[in-house]
Amino acid sequence: MYYIYEQSSTYIMGKPDRNGVTHPDHRQSYKTMAAAKAALTRIAKAEGLLKTDPNYAEYRYAIAEADYFHKSIEKSRKSQNMMSGKWFNEPVNTPAYMSPARESYWSM
Repeated sequence: MYYIYEQSSTYIMGKPDRNGVTHPDHRQSYKTMAAAKAALTRIAKAEGLLKTDPNYAEYRYAIAEADYFHKSIEKSRKSQNMMSGKWFNEPVNTPAYMSPARESYWSM
């Protein structure tokens, strides 16, 4: 499994919407490297990056294998547990419903 991620924030990126804007989506993954490269090309076309600078997408986004991404690349952020008030580190791609810092985690 492979991810396309933004290099500056390490957010896993989803598919571009109708307006050509790509948003973070922690669920988006690709089975092969070729599929991830094709998706990266589609993102670059949708955002108009190929017209301005064909190499820009390669500097803004990158592709990584899932296990390597989670072990070595993914950044973490400091969050506060909503119930206990203790601070902890969590990966930036943690969905809100899986984070103890969010109300949706405690209301399930």
